[in-house]
Amino acid sequence: MDRTQLESTARGMVAQDKGILAADESGGTIKKRFDAINLQSTEESRRGYREMLFTTPGAADYISGVIFYDETLRQKTKDGVSFPEYLTKLGIIPGIKVDTGAKPLAGFPGETITEGLDGLRERLAQYYQLGARFAKWRAVIDIADGIPSQFAIDANAHALARYAALCQEANIVPIVEPEVLMDGAHTLERCEQVTSATLASVFQQLHSHRIHLEGMILKPNMVIAGKKCPTRANAQQVAEATVRTLRRYVPSAVPGIAFLSGGQSAAEATEHLNLMNKIGGLPWQLTFSYGRALQDEALRAWGGKPESLTAGQKAFFRRAKLVGLARSGSYSAKQEQEAA
Repeated sequence: MDRTQLESTARGMVAQDKGILAADESGGTIKKRFDAINLQSTEESRRGYREMLFTTPGAADYISGVIFYDETLRQKTKDGVSFPEYLTKLGIIPGIKVDTGAKPLAGFPGETITEGLDGLRERLAQYYQLGARFAKWRAVIDIADGIPSQFAIDANAHALARYAALCQEANIVPIVEPEVLMDGAHTLERCEQVTSATLASVFQQLHSHRIHLEGMILKPNMVIAGKKCPTRANAQQVAEATVRTLRRYVPSAVPGIAFLSGGQSAAEATEHLNLMNKIGGLPWQLTFSYGRALQDEALRAWGGKPESLTAGQKAFFRRAKLVGLARSGSYSAKQEQEAA
C-alpha cells in the first residue's frame, strides 16, 4: 500500500468546486434510461452516450472523477483513445464499480447483501492496469416494517470493509457507499436513526480492517424522508440532519464525503448539497457523486440523436456547473432558472 498515492488520489477526487460523475450504470439500468428516450441499448449506443458526456467542453472544471462500469472502462472515443486515457489527460480521475450487485440476504426477508468479493484482488490489479485509480462498492440498506436488522447492517459493513482493504492493497482508493434507500414511507427521523446505525457499524468495521482513512472516500445517502412519507422535511431540515449525523459518526481523517443523489431530482440534490456547505466549519470536503442527478437533463436533451450532441453536452455542463457552485455554498435557486 502506497499511502502517499492513496491520499493524493483521494484529495484529487474531492478537489474544491468539483465532484464525481457516476457513469457506472449496469446493463439493465442503462437500458431503462434509454427506454425512456426510445433508444435501443447496444454497446455502440452506450459508448456514444458516455462519449457525449466525457467530451463535454469545460467538464473538467467541475468533474474530478468518473465511475465506470466494466464495459465502459474498456471502451474508446471515436478517435480510438481509451476513455480512461482521455479523461486522465484532462485531469479527471478514472474509477470503477467493482461490486456485482445486491442479492437477497439468506434468512432475512426483504434485506440484501452486496456480492463481488470473490476474485476481487485479481480484478483490482487488472483495473489498475486499465487506468482506474479508485473503486466503488454499494451496500443497500432498506427501511420498512421490522427492517433493517442489525445483522444486515453489520454484514454489509463487513463486506464494505473487506472491499476497502483489498482496494488499498492495490493502491486504489475505495469509495465506501452504504446507501440507506429513500424509497419507503419513513420519516426523516427514522432515516437519521438508520443512517446513524449504519455509519457506526461501517466505521467500526473499517477500523477493524485497518483501513487508512485518509485514503478513502465515503459515499452516503443524505438524511431524508422516504418518497412515500406524507410529511416531507424541508431542504434546510435535510441539510441540518445530514450534517448532524455525519459529525457524529465520520472521523475527521476522511478527506471527503461524496453524496449519492438516491432518486432526488437534480435541483433537490443540488440545493441540499449547497445548504450543507453553507453550514460550514466541517472537517471534510462535502461533494457529490451523482448519477441520475447529473445525467437526466443531458440524456433527455441528447435523446440519442447525433444532431443533438451539443444540446446534451450543454445540459450536462450546466448541471455540473450548478452542482459545482453548491460545493462552496454559492448556488441559488435563482441560478436554476437563469441557467435553464
